[in-house]
Amino acid sequence: MIPPAFDYVRPAGVEEAVRALADAGEDAKVLAGGQSLLPLLRLRLAFPELVVDVGRIPELRGVREDGDTLVIGALTTHHDVVHDPLVRRHAGLLAQATEAVADPAVRHRGTLGGSLAHADPAGDLPAVALALDAELVAQGPGGRRAIPAREFFTDYLQTTLAPDELLVEIRVPKRDGWGFRYEKFARVAQSWAMVGVAALVRRDDGHIAEARVGLTNMGATPLRATAAEEALAGAGDAGAVARAAESAAEGTRPSRDASASPEYRAHLARVLTKRAVLAAAGMG
Repeated sequence: MIPPAFDYVRPAGVEEAVRALADAGEDAKVLAGGQSLLPLLRLRLAFPELVVDVGRIPELRGVREDGDTLVIGALTTHHDVVHDPLVRRHAGLLAQATEAVADPAVRHRGTLGGSLAHADPAGDLPAVALALDAELVAQGPGGRRAIPAREFFTDYLQTTLAPDELLVEIRVPKRDGWGFRYEKFARVAQSWAMVGVAALVRRDDGHIAEARVGLTNMGATPLRATAAEEALAGAGDAGAVARAAESAAEGTRPSRDASASPEYRAHLARVLTKRAVLAAAGMG
């Protein structure tokens, strides 16, 4: 299908992009890797009057260290995230989950910032950002602000980004020494997750001292399995992990569609949480 007509600008820098967004207001859309916006345009599910192409702003790419934090440019592609040595060393969960995103062609074009800003609860990376306690940095006419991942996703395909703000970087705390695992169940390879679980585990003296569990496609936004996290504290064997995982779906509102019922998604959340935590804790 042919997209509706729109104006197009390709700013050279962040400030120029923010000015374009501010001038257009809610009638503008940001184009990064294009893996989310272009299908919406072709299906006429989005009708922007202006498309702001930020794909060639060099300052929005790359990974660097800032003390105990990794700073990842919003335009860093999935391929580069997977293969970046800093990400693999200090945020292995992010690298592992990003390998599960779509196929190689999409990973070479799609961007971390674009995936998070699109805010699809079936996407792999929003739940990972929650589990990692990442911060998302937006720049608008008034400057920059850091938004905790737990506050960023507000509803289905909606975030706290204002129409005149651009997501510029993602700040990820280093999790050296933590075990991690991303488990994803999909109908076919390279498709959206029916359910996904992102698990981070810190062990102490043979027991789980702390666990963080992010859930993919268990509601209108990515979620943390807080009841399971609390139950996992102190778990020292596979049986205790299995019991804690039974609470993984508490407080969630999974959807019903052609792929699965809410009850089946809740079942998957429990099964995948058990698998992910056991693997992350080295108990599998």
